[in-house]
Amino acid sequence: MAKVPGVTPVKSRLHPALTSQRATELYRCFLLDRLDALAAVPGTAPVVAFTPAEAADAIAAMVPRAFRCLAQRGTDLGERLATLLDTLIADGHRGAIAIDSDSPTLPMAYVAEAARVLESDAADVVVGPCDDGGYYLIGLRAPEPRLFERMPWSTSAVLPLTLERAHDLGLKTHVLPAWFDVDTEADLRRLDAEMRAGGGPPRTLAFVRNLYG
Repeated sequence: MAKVPGVTPVKSRLHPALTSQRATELYRCFLLDRLDALAAVPGTAPVVAFTPAEAADAIAAMVPRAFRCLAQRGTDLGERLATLLDTLIADGHRGAIAIDSDSPTLPMAYVAEAARVLESDAADVVVGPCDDGGYYLIGLRAPEPRLFERMPWSTSAVLPLTLERAHDLGLKTHVLPAWFDVDTEADLRRLDAEMRAGGGPPRTLAFVRNLYG
């Protein structure tokens, strides 16, 4: 799931600390590093679900050739997620996974685990929790739009409400290890500290090193 940098505003909560231009540059690093990482995950067919739809040429020029590009469709995030996953499952895939583009150090082993779980029918739903109460990944074996309807997006209620709904619907759920996304200056400094200790994806690492020295 991606916004096309330079076409639509991105990372608005970082604008006071970075300016809108620098926040856009950072998000471009996040996105390009994420695409490179996903391209190496075995057993998957990578897709970029982008917004806005009119930026199709711009996103096509950015992504590796292995990626299929699909415009996001829907009036809110829930409808866009549900429509994307339904479309991919209808195309014949054993399962479909939506991943954010805001968690640059997310281990791809978690994505590979999600794919294995869905492929093996070990669960109906796979969720990757974020520390802020949302999720960095959600995957389904079959369409289930009720997981996304009337969801209080961008709040700490998203993850617990999603898990509660999955339980109420009788869906077997597999929960991945928690990770963090980067929305605020505090998150960015956490990212900097983590990458200083253990490295990170190349574009993001270079940007943050330049930012904090």
